[in-house]
Amino acid sequence: MNSSKLRVLFVAAESYPLVKTGGLGDVCYALPNALRQLDVDVRLLLPGYSAVIERLSLVEVHDSINIYPLLEPIRLLVGIMPGEITPVYVVDCPSLYQRDGGPYQDITGKDWEDNAVRFGVLSKIAALFGEHKFLFKPQIIHCNDWQTAITPALLAFSSQAHAKTIMSVHNMAYQGIFGPETVEQIGLPPESFNMFGLEFYGKVSFLKAGIYYANQITTVSPNYAKDIQTETYGCGLDILLTERQQQLTGILNGIDLDVWNPDTDIHLNRNYNIRNLSAKVRNTQVLRTKLNLENSKQMPLIGMITRLTEQKGMDLVIPIIPLLIKAGVQIAILGSGDKTLENHLQRLAAIYPKKMSVTIGYDEELSHQIEAGTNIFLMPSKFEPCGLNQMYSMSYGTIPIVRRTGGLADTVIDATPENIKNKLATGFVFERTNSNELLYCLQQAVKMFHNKAVWNQLQITGMTRDFSWQKSAKQYISLYHHSINTI
Repeated sequence: MNSSKLRVLFVAAESYPLVKTGGLGDVCYALPNALRQLDVDVRLLLPGYSAVIERLSLVEVHDSINIYPLLEPIRLLVGIMPGEITPVYVVDCPSLYQRDGGPYQDITGKDWEDNAVRFGVLSKIAALFGEHKFLFKPQIIHCNDWQTAITPALLAFSSQAHAKTIMSVHNMAYQGIFGPETVEQIGLPPESFNMFGLEFYGKVSFLKAGIYYANQITTVSPNYAKDIQTETYGCGLDILLTERQQQLTGILNGIDLDVWNPDTDIHLNRNYNIRNLSAKVRNTQVLRTKLNLENSKQMPLIGMITRLTEQKGMDLVIPIIPLLIKAGVQIAILGSGDKTLENHLQRLAAIYPKKMSVTIGYDEELSHQIEAGTNIFLMPSKFEPCGLNQMYSMSYGTIPIVRRTGGLADTVIDATPENIKNKLATGFVFERTNSNELLYCLQQAVKMFHNKAVWNQLQITGMTRDFSWQKSAKQYISLYHHSINTI
C-alpha cells in the first residue's frame, strides 16, 4: 500500500454493475473510478448480496467477525470490480443479504423488516475500518445515503477512531427511520438517542445520524444543498442542515462517459457524435419499430426513464397525455413504481397504441436506446437532488424539459430568446408544479422542434457540455484533504 496516496473507503448499499436500483448505483461506480484515475487509493465496501457474491472473484480477508449478539459471524471478502481495478470489500452475512428480492425490499415490494440491522451491520464494518482494525487504513470514510449513515455516529462514540467521515446525501426523502429499539440493536450508546443525535420524533433516523455526526456533508448539486435547508425540501432536517451549513457542500454529479457516450454506446443501432448527428435519426427509427410506434419524421418522440412516483412529476404528466397526443407527439416511458400510476399509463398506452409506449420495469439496453432515439426527454420532478438523465440526454443530443429544481436547475440552460441567441441554451425549463405550465413548456419545445436550425444548435450546445466525473472528483479530493486537515 502506497502510504503517500490519499486513502478512501467508499461505503454504499449498491454499485453498478453489481447491483443497481437507480442513480445511486451509477454514482457509486463512477465516482470511485474517477478518483482512482486521479491517483486516490479508493476502495468500495458493499453488502454481500447474492448478485455481488456471484459477480466477483472473492478471497477471504477476515472471518469470524462478531459484532452483534444473535447474529452469525461475518466474513469480510475482497475482490475487484468487473473490468476495473477498484478493490471491493464485501460484507458476507448470508442471513442478512442473500435473499430473493431487491437490496431494500422483498419480491412483493415491501421493505425488509430488519433493514435497520442489515444496514447497521454495513455501517459497523465501515466503522471498524475507521478504527484501523483491518489492513487497509482509510483516512476518509465516504458514506452514501441512509444505509451507511450510522458509520459517522459509531466513530463519534469510538475512542479508537482514526478516519474522518464524509456523508453524501443523494436524496433527503429516504432517511432510514426505525423504532427506538434500533439504538441497542446497532450498538450505539443510549445517550445517542436524543434530539442532539439520531432521535427524530421519537424514532431513529439513520440519515440524521450521518448528518449530525459526520465531519463533512455533501449533496449532489449546489442548488439541492440550498433546497434542503428549507422546510419544503429538508424533510424535517432543514434546521439541522442550516446549523451545519459550514460543513455542507453541493458537488454536482457527473456521468460516466465510458458507459453513456453516443459515439461508443454498445446498445445503439448506430453510433453518432456532433459531426454525424444525422445518424441519430436511425436510432429513432429503430426505437419506434421496437416499441411498435408509428414511424413519422414530423412527429417528435418524447422519452421518460423514471420511477413512477409523484416526486418525479408523473401526476403532472398523466392528465396532459391526451392533449400531447392530439398535438402530434409520441411518448415512450420506461419505469416502475406506484401501481396506480403504472395502471393509468398502461390504460393510456392501450388507447393510443401507435403513439404511446409504456414499459414497466427497468431495462438497461432500452434506457440507452430511449436516450438516443427520442427527440425530447421529460423530467418534471417536484424535487431532484441531481438527476442524471438530463445530462445523459444532452450528451445524446436529446433535448431535456425539466422543472427548475435541484440539479436540474444546475445543469439545464433554458431556451430563452437571449440564451438561444448567445448559443447557451440546452433545454426547456418550467417553474411551478403545474400541469398547465408543463403543457405550455412542452408546446414551446414541440414548436421549436420544427425549426431545425435552432433545434440543431440546442443539440450541439448540449453535446459539447462537459459532464464528466473528473471535475467533480477533484472537488471531492479537495474536501477530503480539508477534512483530514481540520481538527
